[in-house]
Amino acid sequence: MEPFHPSLTFPFSYTFNTTTSALGGGIAENIATSCPNPWMDARIWCKLPHRLLDRVIAFLPPPAFFRSRCVCKRWYALLFSNTFLQLYLEVSQRRHWFLFFKNKSLRGSYIYRNNIGGSNGDSNRGGTNCEGYLFDPYELSWYRLSFALLPSGFSPASSSGGLICWVSDEAGPKTLILCNPIVGSMSPLPPTLRPRLLPSIGLSVNPTSIDVTVAGDDLISPYAVKNLTAESFHIDAGGFFSLWGINSSLPKLCNFESGQMVNVRGRFYCMNYGPYSVLAYDVAANNCWTIEAPMRRALRSPTLMESGGKLLLVSAVEKSKLNVPKSLRIWGLQACGTTWVEMERMPQQLYVQFDDLENGNGYRCVGHGEFITIMILGSDKALLFDMSRKRWQWIPPCPYVHAGVDGDLHGFAYEPRLATPVTGLLDQLTAIPFQAFSA
Repeated sequence: MEPFHPSLTFPFSYTFNTTTSALGGGIAENIATSCPNPWMDARIWCKLPHRLLDRVIAFLPPPAFFRSRCVCKRWYALLFSNTFLQLYLEVSQRRHWFLFFKNKSLRGSYIYRNNIGGSNGDSNRGGTNCEGYLFDPYELSWYRLSFALLPSGFSPASSSGGLICWVSDEAGPKTLILCNPIVGSMSPLPPTLRPRLLPSIGLSVNPTSIDVTVAGDDLISPYAVKNLTAESFHIDAGGFFSLWGINSSLPKLCNFESGQMVNVRGRFYCMNYGPYSVLAYDVAANNCWTIEAPMRRALRSPTLMESGGKLLLVSAVEKSKLNVPKSLRIWGLQACGTTWVEMERMPQQLYVQFDDLENGNGYRCVGHGEFITIMILGSDKALLFDMSRKRWQWIPPCPYVHAGVDGDLHGFAYEPRLATPVTGLLDQLTAIPFQAFSA
C-alpha cells in the first residue's frame, strides 16, 4: 500500500467559506455544510478499490471485524473469501491476547462418576453451556465466546497459533480436538496410544506444521497412575507425519500438577513439583531432562511461560529465614539452558496489596508476548504486567463471571485468528500420501 501524501491532487475540488470571527476580528474557517469533513466525503471513499479496502479491513481486531460484517453483503462474505483470508494472513498484526475459562471441577468426571451423578454447577461441561472469555490487554476489554458445537466431556488443555486444544475427560486413550473459537472450526486428532488420566498437554502450531505432546499420568491399572512416558503427534505441509509414533521415557520422580506445557523454540517445558524443577522435552531429539529452578526452596505457585522466544518463570518468593523481603519475581532462562537470571520484581508496595488480597489462597499466571496476567484465586482481582513498558496495573474484572459463585478463571495465551489453514492437513490425513516421520 502506497504511503499517503497530503499534497496529492484529488479528483474533486472543495470550497471553504471564510467568515470574520466576532472575537478580535480574527479569521475563522468554517467548512461548508454540504461537506462537513472533506477527508470523509463519500465521493472519495466510494472510489476506493476493493483491494485497498480489504487491506484496511484485514488490520481490524476480531471484534471490530465481526461488527463490520453488518455493513453489507460483501463485507459479510469476506470471512469465506480465500483471497481475503490469504491477505489477512499476510498483513494482520499479531495480538497477544488471553482466553480464560471457568475452572472445571472434578465432580462428574471419571473419578467421581460412580458416586456423584451429573455435573451440577460445572459451567464448562456440556457443549451448549461451555463458554470462554477473551481478554484484550491493549484495551483492557473482555469478550465472551461460545463453544456451542463442542461435544460434552472435554476440557481446554493448551493453545497455540490461534487454536485451543481440548482433551477428553474420560480415563483411557485421550481424544484431542483443535478448535478455532473465533470462527467455530473444530479438527479432531487420532486418539493417543497409551491410556492416561489427566496428562500434561503441549501444543505448537505454526503456518506449516502441528506438534502435540502428551506426557504423564499413565494408567498402569484402573486405579493407579504413574508418570512414565510422553508421546508426540506431528504433521506438516511437507508430507511428514507421526501419529503418536514417538514415545519417550520421563525422568524418575516426575510430578506434573499444572497440566500445561510451554513451547519455546521446538522444546516443551513443564513445571515439576516436589521439589521444584523444570522438565524439558526436545521433540526432534526425543529427549527429556530436568532443569533446576531458581530459589526452588523458597518458591510459591511457580508458573512457566514464553515471551519473545525465551522461557520465563514467575513465582512468589517466601521463606521465613530468607534475608530478603517477600516478593513476586520473574526469571528468564539463559541460552545455555541451565542458568536463570532475575528480570523483574513486583514493586514492594504493590506486593503488599497483592499479598493482602491473595491471603494465601493462591494465584494463576499466564504470559503472552510482552504481557503477564496474574489472577488471584477466590476473587475477581487480577494484575497485568507489561514487560515492554515495565508497568503494573490492576485490570477490570470479567463482567461475565460472578466472583465467589462461578469459581476461578484459568487461562491460556491466545492469538485470535480468522483463519488457521494448517488444520486442513488434519482433514486430509487419510487422503494425502504422507511419509513417515521419525526423530
